[in-house]
Amino acid sequence: MAHDILIVDDEPYVRKSIAGILEDGGYTPRDAADGAAAIEAIDSGPLPSLVILDVWLEGSELDGMDVLDGVVHRHPEVPVIMISGHSTIDTAVAAIKKGAYEFIEKPLDSDRLLLTVERALEAAELRREVAELKLRAGETTELIGSSPAIKQIQTVAERAAPTDRRVFITGPAGAGKEVLARLIHSRSRRSSGPFVVANAAMMRPDRVELELFGSEGDGHAATGSRKIGTFERAHRGTLFFDEIADMPLETQGKIARALQAHTFEREGGSQRIEVDIRVMAATTRDMENEIEQGRFREDLYYRLLVTPIELPALRDRREDIPELANFFIRQAADSAGESPREIGSDGIAMLQSFDWPGNVRQLRNFVEWLLIMAPMPANGPIGADMIQAALRPRPGAAQALPSQADLMTLSLRDARRQFERNYLHAQIRRFGGNISRTAQFVGMERSALHRKLRSLGVLDRENEGHGADGKGATDTSPTGADKLNSP
Repeated sequence: MAHDILIVDDEPYVRKSIAGILEDGGYTPRDAADGAAAIEAIDSGPLPSLVILDVWLEGSELDGMDVLDGVVHRHPEVPVIMISGHSTIDTAVAAIKKGAYEFIEKPLDSDRLLLTVERALEAAELRREVAELKLRAGETTELIGSSPAIKQIQTVAERAAPTDRRVFITGPAGAGKEVLARLIHSRSRRSSGPFVVANAAMMRPDRVELELFGSEGDGHAATGSRKIGTFERAHRGTLFFDEIADMPLETQGKIARALQAHTFEREGGSQRIEVDIRVMAATTRDMENEIEQGRFREDLYYRLLVTPIELPALRDRREDIPELANFFIRQAADSAGESPREIGSDGIAMLQSFDWPGNVRQLRNFVEWLLIMAPMPANGPIGADMIQAALRPRPGAAQALPSQADLMTLSLRDARRQFERNYLHAQIRRFGGNISRTAQFVGMERSALHRKLRSLGVLDRENEGHGADGKGATDTSPTGADKLNSP
């Protein structure tokens, strides 16, 4: 995508000459003859990638330094190259101190100008990438897993990424919806542009439209009162609506119109702002129910629902837990500057037995907690006993197996029965309810395991037929001790 560069100079032949140089370099130039026109061109959108600005703008109310102040104050991500044929060293130093990227004297050398433009754009891109990394520090941008469900989603993401089609992601909280959106963005033709998140659930209801569309303010360049919203900040990139179902109905209508026309108006303004963005959205809600209840506009839903992707809960892809847990351990160790530890097979089996209502996010948080709480030696594998020990002091964490003190209050027969019930329940959860795989692992015939589950009350009669086909088993338990809640 060609970079859009704004040329600001009071002399028409200079603007034409610079425009020709930029076009030869593969850039898209546009121009303004004075300070007011420059501010209008920048603020009315689309935002230029770079500004080439003359210091002395004859006949202009705002000179080049005033325009530079406005750009640096409101659009610090846009680099400015100052030019002049009548300036001193002091003027050049002042411009650099105010935030200009470079100062070039007239007459302009075409090779030097193009090299400076290239370096300024590269520096701006580097700053953007650093800011993006800081925003997502601690967050993974990979969709980890090799389960059939995740492989299918990875395939859809790969096919959708190069297009500009909208993507609508559904799934439970913590399943990785933003991670998937970032993955698609990173592999799209907009990857060098911004990835801007608008989380409706985090916005104050009275400020939603201000955050999305910005505000015109008093429109005076010197005051800097104009506010740029997320739509404009996402220009040439991706705008990701997280928890889109939480948007107020009135705002939904404005979003639908903006997506249809690719333009919008700032609050308090009358001029249409044009933006070039790709939109992705996500929600944890049942959108058909939201529409039926009158809480979400049907026209907006179908505008967003071009490429639907549903992320499963972690309990529905337990085979990915070993890969995820080891990935998070390596990530946490790298962040802390430590050597990564290994989770033993018994520890992995225990992690696979939990329900993880907080999904991948909860698993990541627990793994980080586990690295702190797991006892020494730090170079040994983390086993089930260490995981159990790390769970005990954690508020709200349920234990996977009854404690020794609990067992001491039971007879041998009852203790054995309770152990078998918890053990088999955990193994069934580990293998996603598949009785055949569970039977193979524990060393029993499937029919014998099925009888054992019935006798222990792990398999209730309502789900008996479903469990007998080897594809699923109930998650209900006769006692509170049998419920293997996630940590």
